[in-house]
Amino acid sequence: MKRASAIAAILAAVVLSAVPSWSQEKIRLGLSSVSAIHSAVWVAEQKGLFRKHGLDPEIIVIGGAAPMAVSALLAGDIQFATAAGDAVINSNLRGGDTVMVAGVINSGLQRLVARPEIRSQADIKGKKIGVTRIGAVSHAALLIILRRWGMTENDVQVIQVGSSPNMLTSLDKGGISGAVLTLPSIFVAEDRGYRTLADLADLNISYLHAMMVTTRSYLRAQRDRARRFLLGYLEGIAYFKQHRDESLEIVKKKLRITEAQQGNLERAYDLLTAKYYETIPYPSMKGVETVLGFVENPKARSADPKSFVDESLLKDIEASGLVKTLYEK
Repeated sequence: MKRASAIAAILAAVVLSAVPSWSQEKIRLGLSSVSAIHSAVWVAEQKGLFRKHGLDPEIIVIGGAAPMAVSALLAGDIQFATAAGDAVINSNLRGGDTVMVAGVINSGLQRLVARPEIRSQADIKGKKIGVTRIGAVSHAALLIILRRWGMTENDVQVIQVGSSPNMLTSLDKGGISGAVLTLPSIFVAEDRGYRTLADLADLNISYLHAMMVTTRSYLRAQRDRARRFLLGYLEGIAYFKQHRDESLEIVKKKLRITEAQQGNLERAYDLLTAKYYETIPYPSMKGVETVLGFVENPKARSADPKSFVDESLLKDIEASGLVKTLYEK
């Protein structure tokens, strides 16, 4: 009898321990690109930080950059997306239900690099400047830089090249004279001797490079689930900052980085932790104002920047003191 009771106790313990895995709630996050900027998300996924909060995440990469990610969100194919702020704001101005709940990268990571013979901003006039595509983040960054220099898009030839690696190849072959690049291609360009003409971070311009986005209808229906998702994400940021080697290994696998590229990944890690990943990543209101100044929609002129953002979940989490404990370890 004692043996039977012991076996029954063991079986009961096994069943009870399995209950949390059965009760995990599915949630889908769409990434607008494959980039090191999503390191915290991948770390949270691989270290079980979403599952810790009762969520079973499916993280997918959506082709077509931010506009496609927003479309998938509005269609209900995903519950969260990472997307550039201009795509979110454009959607909202057209009647979309999108709302930014956190910042992934609140300022521009892009740099305008040029071939060695281009020595100053004046030298780019009339030259071919590469972006991934018209309407993408790289294009918006170029417009911001040109405005700061007192120029417009008409002063250069904007060329859609595709990915950052494609732009590097085109620079090498002389097909373009300059390009708007992001991590880790900016490091590759520097190593090849290309000149950085403008760095959005150095220009002190707030720009919504990548935001965590959902819909207001989802927040109304699943507020607690959304809160737990953000908790897992914030824990991913903290873990990424505090566990360098392990985090780099996770991101290396996700990006399929070779040993030869390891150095650039490490440089990206140092930049993200020191300059871009915020402990509590509230969406930048200054960034919203910047984007509204470039959006080609008459409604943008009278739009309230606060209408594109919902900070309530992050404020609840901050008030709970949970984030503070993550950095006391």
